Amino acid sequence: MLLPLLQKLISIPSQNPMGRDVTGPDFLEGRLADYVESFFRDLGVRYERTEIAPGRPNVVAYFKSPGAQRTVMLDAHLDTVPVDGMTIPPYTPTIEGGKIYGRGSCDIKGGMAAMLTAFARLVKEKPGGAANVLMTCACDEEHTQIGIEAFCEAWTAGSDNPFRRRPDVALIAEPTNLDAVVAHRGATRWRIITRGRACHSSEPRNGTNAIYRMARVLTELEQFAEIVRGINPPHRLVGPATLSVGRITGGQSVNVVPDFCVIEIDRRVLPGEDPTSVIEQLGAWLRPRLDFEIEMEPPYIVSRALGDDANGPLADELLSVVEGVAGPHKKIGVPYGTHASTIASYGVPSVVFGPGSILQAHTKDEWLEIDELELATEAYYRFCLR
Repeated sequence: MLLPLLQKLISIPSQNPMGRDVTGPDFLEGRLADYVESFFRDLGVRYERTEIAPGRPNVVAYFKSPGAQRTVMLDAHLDTVPVDGMTIPPYTPTIEGGKIYGRGSCDIKGGMAAMLTAFARLVKEKPGGAANVLMTCACDEEHTQIGIEAFCEAWTAGSDNPFRRRPDVALIAEPTNLDAVVAHRGATRWRIITRGRACHSSEPRNGTNAIYRMARVLTELEQFAEIVRGINPPHRLVGPATLSVGRITGGQSVNVVPDFCVIEIDRRVLPGEDPTSVIEQLGAWLRPRLDFEIEMEPPYIVSRALGDDANGPLADELLSVVEGVAGPHKKIGVPYGTHASTIASYGVPSVVFGPGSILQAHTKDEWLEIDELELATEAYYRFCLR
C-alpha cells in the first residue's frame, strides 16, 4: 500500500502559486484534497473538509481508540513548491536505485504517505492501548500557512468535536532523515517599495528613477544582512538570524523611466525573537541612511520560530521509538520553518519528524529514499501505539 500510495500522491499536482498570478489544474491543493478525502471516506473514519480559500481546502480525519488517554496529531501539508526548472517529469513517479523521484516525493508527500499508511493501519487493526489520532492535511504550508492557522484557531477548550479539541502532542512531517527536530527558525516576509516619477527614457533627467533608488536600498540591505547575524546571540541549534532579498520587480517598459520598484524581504527569526518587531528594526536602521522615502508594507508572512523549551520529553519518547525501528537518532535544529511553531504556539508540544533529507526538497530532481519512507511509516505507527 505504501509505495503505490506515494506514487498516487506524487501524480496529483498540488503546486503552491507562491503569490504569483498563475492558474490551471496544476496549481492549488483541491485535487489532492479530493483524493485524501476519498482515502478517509473509504476507511470509514470521521473526517471533515473545509475550504480555507478558493481551491484551497484543509482535510482532517480522526481515529478514536477506546480508553485512550491522549490524542496525537499527525500533520502533513498538501502543497508542494512549483515545478519550474525541474529536470525530471514532476508528476510521473519513477522508482530507480532505491529512490522514488517526483515533485513532493521528499517534501512532503513521502511523509504524508507514511502518515496515511500508519493511520490506516491503526483504523484497520484497532490495537489496544493506542492513542487517539488526529490526522491533519493542511493547505498552503509553503507560502502563508493559512491552513494550519485555521486548524489551530478552531481549537476550543472542552469541545466534544475532536476537530475542535486541542491535541496533546503533535508530530509534523518534514524531511529530517528520521532525526527529531526540536527547534527551527521562523520567517517574516514583507515588501519594500521605492517611488519615482515616470518620464520618457529619451530624457531621463526629467523623471526620478525608482529602480536607481532601490539600488541604493539594496546596497544598504546587503550590509545589514551581515549586521543582523549578530544582533542576537546565535541559537545553539539553529544558528544566527538572517536577512535576504529574494525578489525584485519594477517599471513598466524599457523606454519609460520607472516610477516604482518593489523588493521582497525574507527575515529569518530565532526562538524568542519577536517576528513582528524585525520590520521596524530594519526600518530604524535603513531610513537614516537614505535621502528619500521608502514604503514598507505590512508583512504577508509572520511565521514563528520553534523553541526547544517544551518539547524535550516528546522528542525523547519519539526517539526511543525510532531507535527500535531504525537505530539511534538525535535531536536537532534546522534553519527552515514548519507547521510545528504554529502548533506549539497554541500550547501543543510539537516535534518535526519524517523521511528524507531537506537537501532533496524543492530540487530539480527531487527524490526520496524508499528505505527511509518505510522506516518512518513504522515509527509513526509505533508512536501512536503508546
